[in-house]
Amino acid sequence: MQTDQLNVDGRRIEYRFAEPALATGADLVMLHEGLGSVSLWKEFPEQLAQATGCRTLVYSRLGYGRSSPLDAPRRVDYMHEEARVWLPIILDRLGIDRPVLCGHSDGASIALIHAASPGSDLAGIMALAPHVKVEDLSVRSIAAAKTAFLQTDLRMRLSRHHADVDSAFWGWNRIWLDPAFRDWNIEGLLPSICCPILAIQGEDDEYGTMEQIESIARSAPAVKLLAVPACRHSPHRDQPQAVLAAAQAFVAEVAIGAARHLQ
Repeated sequence: MQTDQLNVDGRRIEYRFAEPALATGADLVMLHEGLGSVSLWKEFPEQLAQATGCRTLVYSRLGYGRSSPLDAPRRVDYMHEEARVWLPIILDRLGIDRPVLCGHSDGASIALIHAASPGSDLAGIMALAPHVKVEDLSVRSIAAAKTAFLQTDLRMRLSRHHADVDSAFWGWNRIWLDPAFRDWNIEGLLPSICCPILAIQGEDDEYGTMEQIESIARSAPAVKLLAVPACRHSPHRDQPQAVLAAAQAFVAEVAIGAARHLQ
């Protein structure tokens, strides 16, 4: 699919919009996983746009897809930087106000951090397989991904979606396996989130336990949880119809809440 390029301080950000047949809701912004990109969402942005009536933005963060590669190793606070620096710039440059953020894995964590930031103005968050803390299960699976990248065809498969596949993979893998990252935790930010949240997790998620979304429900207001059976770390790929149905209902509820707020 054709993508556009946004130039930010000499760095390229790859993006595109999926347009619904009839736009009836807030803009929706999709934030990809730790190895994701625009193309790795595949046809899901179009499906989501049609189901919700939302114009849907997808973009590749720096180091991913056809965006500029990383020029330095990621730091422990890289998701905070994405949430508080890069996401606001992209929303401003593309003229997007009060969106619904739909994040997967790292992208869901970025959405939560952004929502907790002072001045954030979101209609809602759909968090797919979010991380709010580092679990042993996550580290074991990320270590297994390193082995697969070095010993299987994973590198070749990822290279179809990333112009600089080493920047994409090692930028994610090395920081998650850094011992300093074990203390990364955003649970303390969750009570500051004001917008409604739909948190979705596969019951067979190999990168996180149900504690991830249960922690969100304990700490943030207006949270709905959806545990998806027969589903691993990517609910939108493993059980797309369940995710689309939940997203459609959530966006409709968000629209009703916004209308009541204006009365």
